[in-house]
Order: sequence, then C-alpha cells, then structure tokens
Amino acid sequence: MTNVTQNRPLSPHLSIYKQIPTMVMSIMHRITGMALYSGTLLVAWWLVAAASGEAYFDWVNAILGSLPGRLVLLGYTWALVHHLLGGIRHFVWDTGHGFDPQTSTRMAWATIIGSIILTVLIWIAGYAVRF
Repeated sequence: MTNVTQNRPLSPHLSIYKQIPTMVMSIMHRITGMALYSGTLLVAWWLVAAASGEAYFDWVNAILGSLPGRLVLLGYTWALVHHLLGGIRHFVWDTGHGFDPQTSTRMAWATIIGSIILTVLIWIAGYAVRF
C-alpha cells in the first residue's frame, strides 16, 4: 500500500494567516457562546437559591456580590451583549448584506465597541436602580 499523504501539501497553519477583525469576531462569538453556558448556570443557581429560602439566597448573593463575583457577572454581561451583537451581525449577513470587506470589518469593530459600551451602560443602569 502506498502512502497517499506523502505528496500532499501541508495544510496552512494559523501563524501564516493575517488576523482580520471578522476572523477574531468569529472566534470570539464561539468563546462567548461557551461562556454563556457557565453564566447561565450561575443565573440558575441564583434562581434556585431564591426559591430555597432566605439564608441560602443571602449566601449566594454574598458570593455573587463579592468583587470576584461581580467581575464574573460583568464578564457574563459582556459575553451576553457581545454574543447578541454578533448574532445580529450574522442576521444581517443572512439577508445577503454586509459581505464586502470594508462593511464586514466595520461591523466587526461595531460589535466590539458596541458590546463594551452597552455593557457599561447596563451596569450603570443597574447601579442607578440599586441606590
């Protein structure tokens, strides 16, 4: 039996590709999608604590209200908003628009900037309602 792979070219490696914003956004969309699974488990944990009684709810709130807990929740909020905006970007592409490189790059940057701005606004609104 002959070795058919011997004369085949090697597949290009990621190191030779120029990382463009749409490629980074594709990777980030997948990462934020996976992060949403963990964050949703936290939301479910908080809801179970709310249904389980005041003592357990206070304990879970203390964990999620601590500095590390808030940082995790901030990351979850950003992942949620980023994934949402990425989904809207994909929806626009599903309509057949925004495929030219200039527009797709602008949409990728808008996803990054928009997700950061919206996350900050959501947290500002949350703190404003709290006090």
